[in-house]
Amino acid sequence: MPINMESLTYDAQGLIPAIIQDWRDGTILMMAYMNREAINKTIETKHVHFWSRSRQELWEKGATSGHYQQVRELFVDCDHDTLVVKVEPMGPACHTGEPSCFFSLAWPAAKESTDNALPHVRGGVIDRLYDIIVNRRKHPNARSYVSTLMQAGQDRILKKITEEAGEMILGSKNQNRSEIIAETSDLLFHVLIVLGFHDIPPQELYQELANRYGISGHRKDGYKNEGTHD
Repeated sequence: MPINMESLTYDAQGLIPAIIQDWRDGTILMMAYMNREAINKTIETKHVHFWSRSRQELWEKGATSGHYQQVRELFVDCDHDTLVVKVEPMGPACHTGEPSCFFSLAWPAAKESTDNALPHVRGGVIDRLYDIIVNRRKHPNARSYVSTLMQAGQDRILKKITEEAGEMILGSKNQNRSEIIAETSDLLFHVLIVLGFHDIPPQELYQELANRYGISGHRKDGYKNEGTHD
């Protein structure tokens, strides 16, 4: 149910921490502070506003850089003393140019060339798998299935897509839940290999789906009829 914003708990300076998250893939983008004025302005304009503790003034994210953050949803935690603002970013969140301010791995210690060493906090397993796939393409390993498939060429990759799609269809026809899950996972993995082959990151798909959000059936032509695909 909607939260009464007056029930929020602020610190002694009248501030509350706000975690900014990419609503498309769940990536944590940044953290800053809001006061009542910033929250009201954020809700009113649907653009993220913060309170600057150093300058002691209200500021809009992106007002200088053009990297605005359009608000999609706002959540409050169980203690009402922390916010999560889900946004559609119009550019990098970090002043360094990184997509996220959280790009320095503190623990565990990163091993050189490890598949788990990500450039920043990513949204989830899809992004991590894609990073591994791209790594395997750029640094071929004879023992790697992905490397072998990449080196075999696009036709071989697409043949695997056809095979995995057929197996997923059979799982569905058999109404076998575990089979559907397993075969769909195989299909998605090979779709990611196709994306990696063409250097198309999952974020571009997230953006495409976000653009279609609310359009009936998510059709490319943007055709709308009764109801929405929410």
